[in-house]
Amino acid sequence: MGVKDWFAPGARTKRKETTEMKTEEELAGLHDMPEFEVGTEQPVTNQAEAENTELAQAIGERDALKDRLARLQAEFDNARKREAKEKQDIRDYAVQGAVEPFLGVMDNFQLALKADGSAEQLRNGVELILKQMEEALRGLNVQAVETVGAQFDPRVHEALGSEERADVPDHQVLEEIRRGYKLREKLLRPALVKIATNAAQVSE
Repeated sequence: MGVKDWFAPGARTKRKETTEMKTEEELAGLHDMPEFEVGTEQPVTNQAEAENTELAQAIGERDALKDRLARLQAEFDNARKREAKEKQDIRDYAVQGAVEPFLGVMDNFQLALKADGSAEQLRNGVELILKQMEEALRGLNVQAVETVGAQFDPRVHEALGSEERADVPDHQVLEEIRRGYKLREKLLRPALVKIATNAAQVSE
């Protein structure tokens, strides 16, 4: 449409119709545009806040568990150290109780080595020291195994030889070669002995 046509008679009516047509087209175009719902962003925000809250709670629980684990580990280490120390104290106490009775025996041995007496005096001194040692062993509930005159017992005796004898019972201990010891009823070491064999009794 030219300039003259724009101002020509009836052009106003055409302009109005054209404007109304454009307005209707624009309105129709608005119907085709995507609709936006009010408040659609709010649930997303609430969900994010809830996730952040759960994450913070999980981190707090994790830190609490790590702290508790560290305390438990420290308590376990302390308990283990206390137990080791208590065991060591018990061993030291046992060793102390076993050693103390023999300190006097060692003192007497040292005095005997410094003495200038005769062989008979030295022998008597050694016999006294031996008795003192036996007393110390008895104090620890250690006793010598019965040997000479007793019947051979393989549980506490070990025979190193035999001798034919008609005047004593068969398998009676004749001689003690090395003394054996028991701690109460527990055998510490067997006694080495020599036993008798009596053929007459065996034949019977």
